[in-house]
Amino acid sequence: MIVVAGEALIDLVPQGAGALAALTPALGGGPFNTAVALGRLGSPTAFCSRVSRDAFGEALLERLRATGVDVSSVQRGDEPTTLAVATVGADGSAAYSFYVEGTADRLFTEPEALPAGTRAVSFGTCSLVLEPGASAYEAMMREASARGVFTALDPNIRAGLIPDADAYRARFRDWLPSVSLLKLSAEDAEWLGGSPREWLAAGPTAVVVTRGGDGLTVFTREGAEYAVPGERVTVVDTIGAGDTVNAALLHGLAERDALSDEGVAALGAEGWESLLGFAAAAAAITCSRAGAEPPYAHELEPQAL
Repeated sequence: MIVVAGEALIDLVPQGAGALAALTPALGGGPFNTAVALGRLGSPTAFCSRVSRDAFGEALLERLRATGVDVSSVQRGDEPTTLAVATVGADGSAAYSFYVEGTADRLFTEPEALPAGTRAVSFGTCSLVLEPGASAYEAMMREASARGVFTALDPNIRAGLIPDADAYRARFRDWLPSVSLLKLSAEDAEWLGGSPREWLAAGPTAVVVTRGGDGLTVFTREGAEYAVPGERVTVVDTIGAGDTVNAALLHGLAERDALSDEGVAALGAEGWESLLGFAAAAAAITCSRAGAEPPYAHELEPQAL
């Protein structure tokens, strides 16, 4: 079981150009997208979050259930669902503004225990910013790591939600001893400061940096560096692409029985290049579709793990 912990929200996606273009609601949130992508790839997955009882919340849970994701660890609340208004650039890149005050997901509380059979827990995005839930997710990360559970982190920076950038950067560095796999975009890496080698020295076994269409690079604790190019596709938008990479990496590690520091360290050049290529292919399919629509396993069958 891979557990994904974090927010589920509604993306409001423009259906045309201009500030007053019609907005269409789409199911989203980085952790939610990661859970859906894992389910579509065939990994046993559970979602751990707090979701509204409103119509949007019901739709979010229905998508998870339909994808085979276990939602028994989802907390519920009467507060509304968080909204994220997307702006899609000419190159398909997406930026967001958020409506988060008084919403259900930020009131998450730390669960008493992880689901039975948990092999890994994935964290990231808004859920590690918005209090009081952020502190509960942080405590969950530290406890999972202390128990020897493989932990993955994608900070997926949303700068508009971070009131004190320096305080967040310090908090990020404080998380690293509890992180097994750090995945982040080149833009996130630049915003956070530091380097993969500095982050590796603080705790993670591997750091994966995504560079959009230019591909992915992994840096390992042993000093190795491996890279693969991106898959060339016609980009509709990039919504959910990074979340798909998260899911593909975790799924691929699980398939190799490598959801451990030792397993990651043993991958070597061939293992990493295959895994990164799989993640690049999965992300390319997501980019070829509107909204966060990650691929199913059968769509990636020609791409060997």
